[in-house]
Amino acid sequence: MDYKVYGERMDITLQYFDGCPNWTLVDERLRLLSTERPDIALNYQLIDTAEKAERMSFHGSPTILIDGIDAFGDATTPVGLACRRYMTDKGSAGAPSMAQLKSIIG
Repeated sequence: MDYKVYGERMDITLQYFDGCPNWTLVDERLRLLSTERPDIALNYQLIDTAEKAERMSFHGSPTILIDGIDAFGDATTPVGLACRRYMTDKGSAGAPSMAQLKSIIG
């Protein structure tokens, strides 16, 4: 997916909840990528209640939104306070790989 429009800022929002440790690995990877890309604005959104998860259509921690769109969106992923799983080249993981993140950011 190509979310970037040349010459504009890319807003990346990391949605998470504190009960899931996987968001910190995604945070680390996104911070590293953002140092290479000054056009990236990295934001954080704490999802701390089931009601907020429903209201925000939160598909688990960590969720990565690029310009408001779930970068790894899948209609079958349930909404709620849960740790999200990602399919990587090494199997199921709690975070997308660096290669996956680079491919969606462009």
